[in-house]
Amino acid sequence: MSGFLTVGFWTLASRILGFVRDAMILAWLGTGPAYEAFVVAFRLPNMFRRFFAEGAFNTAFVPIFSKKIQGGEDAGAFAREAFSGLLTVLIALTLLAQLAMPWLIWGLASGFAGQEQFALSVEFGRIAFPYILFISLAALLSGVLNALGHFAAAAAAPVLLNIILVTSMAVAIFVGGDVARALVWGIPFAGIAQALLVWFAAKKAGILVLPGRPRWSPEMKHLVAVAVPAALAGGVVQVNLLVGQQVASYFDRAVGWLYAADRLYQLPLGVVGIAIGVVLLPDLSRRLKAQDDAGARDALSRASEISLALTLPSAVALVVIPIPLVSVLFQRGATTADDVAAIALAVMVYGLGLPAFVLQKLLQPLFYARENTKAPFRYALGAMIVNAAIAIGLAPVIGWIACAIATTLAAWAMVALLYMGTRPMGDVARFDARFRKRMPRIVLASLMMGGVLWVAMVGLTPFLGMPGWRYLALLVLIVLGMGSYFSFAHVLGALKFSEFKGAFRRKR
Repeated sequence: MSGFLTVGFWTLASRILGFVRDAMILAWLGTGPAYEAFVVAFRLPNMFRRFFAEGAFNTAFVPIFSKKIQGGEDAGAFAREAFSGLLTVLIALTLLAQLAMPWLIWGLASGFAGQEQFALSVEFGRIAFPYILFISLAALLSGVLNALGHFAAAAAAPVLLNIILVTSMAVAIFVGGDVARALVWGIPFAGIAQALLVWFAAKKAGILVLPGRPRWSPEMKHLVAVAVPAALAGGVVQVNLLVGQQVASYFDRAVGWLYAADRLYQLPLGVVGIAIGVVLLPDLSRRLKAQDDAGARDALSRASEISLALTLPSAVALVVIPIPLVSVLFQRGATTADDVAAIALAVMVYGLGLPAFVLQKLLQPLFYARENTKAPFRYALGAMIVNAAIAIGLAPVIGWIACAIATTLAAWAMVALLYMGTRPMGDVARFDARFRKRMPRIVLASLMMGGVLWVAMVGLTPFLGMPGWRYLALLVLIVLGMGSYFSFAHVLGALKFSEFKGAFRRKR
């Protein structure tokens, strides 16, 4: 539990700084061509990062590395081999992407063709793409640290990205420079800083990872055999992203609206879902290696319990008060009231899918801990078909919001497929009696909190539109929501404060 709280704390810090970053970007760039070009350029290396590092390499690497530690094998040598192999692939990919950038941008947002956004996206993409080289290596080193139980440095690394990007923009604003280009140039430098941070942390933890000549050893063959289906699954997830962005690129400003909404719902998703996934995967791998099925079931149930206890009220809040959240956080400078209304609509739709995104993070480790990456690929393929059919089919009827609806429904389809896929795993993949008892109470407490938030929003509406006062009004809404939820949850027996208190006591 202490690992979850460490990851959650640093992820929260990163997301808060991310809000500062996004608020600055929207204030200076609005949702116009420069902002949309930044969104596409920044999403490009992140898409490949999730495909190669987090989506494929790490889901294959972490369980194998964890089991080597559990079995007393030379895990450091395996990490160095994996590092060298990944580095070789990334260098080749980065060089190829520089040459093919116009085609990559067309593949990501063909609706930009013939517009100002296209040329800017190509320029920004070439500057930002080397970020993948450094951040993917950082992701591998973070996997090493997480498997060793050292979560702080890996979780803190993303904070550097937002610090550097905010600083780059602040300097450009101060000297009267080009804010958009300063922002984009900060991306590769942030990648270097993140990679160095986790490299030194891994070295301090006893794993010195230096690049060497790639070797096609039996261990690397096994790693690639496990990673390829995970890469395909990651590719399917990225195709979902690609389909949504492609459809949105044909609607004015829609790419920017969806990205801003994505940033807002990523806060609870990052703090809860990603934190649980990072901690749960190595823990499950070690317990399964030790044939501790009871411990694995308890780890899954407690991780699911606390993550959903924090996610469900967040989802309700995103659905009930999206306009106050978006207007206070983003409406200033070049961002208009029309932008706020559009972003808030997308936030509400994404909020309905938030529990599904978190459940995916909880269920996938059950497969990856067994080095089973083929089943999640098949499920992701099914979710991709749902996403594409809804986004492309509904866009001519209801417009750009079809992309958000498709993303949410595809996420729930993925959860249903993952859950059905866990049936052959037996009791280790089943939630225990305590989870089943508390879950309905958590749902009820979240809905009761939603009622409190709605009444409070109506009463605070005049203040939410006043300059200066709107920040205090939003803070009151947030405090009321948190206070009412935890009070309802405690009275209903959904949560116990003593458990949270105990969770904050770091284990030796």
